Amino acid sequence: EVQLVESGGGLVQAGGSTRLSCSTSGFIFEDYVVGWFRQAPGKEREGVSYISNVDGSTNYPESMKGRFTISSDNAKNTVYLQMDALKPEDTAVYFCAAAVATDYLITSPDDFAHWGQGTRVTVSS
Repeated sequence: EVQLVESGGGLVQAGGSTRLSCSTSGFIFEDYVVGWFRQAPGKEREGVSYISNVDGSTNYPESMKGRFTISSDNAKNTVYLQMDALKPEDTAVYFCAAAVATDYLITSPDDFAHWGQGTRVTVSS
């Protein structure tokens, strides 16, 4: 059974940092792409960052570049999201998701078959 479990959310002050973890099991980690997404109250889910565990390539939507860093530890089957210089507008539930890797780096949430339950990040001003 494929499982993804996020951790590391909580309350953070504006300007602060936090690191989210996505622990995975039930699939061959090196064959998958893992993405981080977030959903704020009343807003659509949006992509934050993506990493291919096949070759380590990463992708960030333009609006997420500069403050977020995705990384992967293949030995631990875990993907991390380092978030720096946090702003109140970063408040959201953050999800990780996994998809079988293809010839291109998958970024659409519709292409991710497996999702975690999410972890809430609240940034106070």
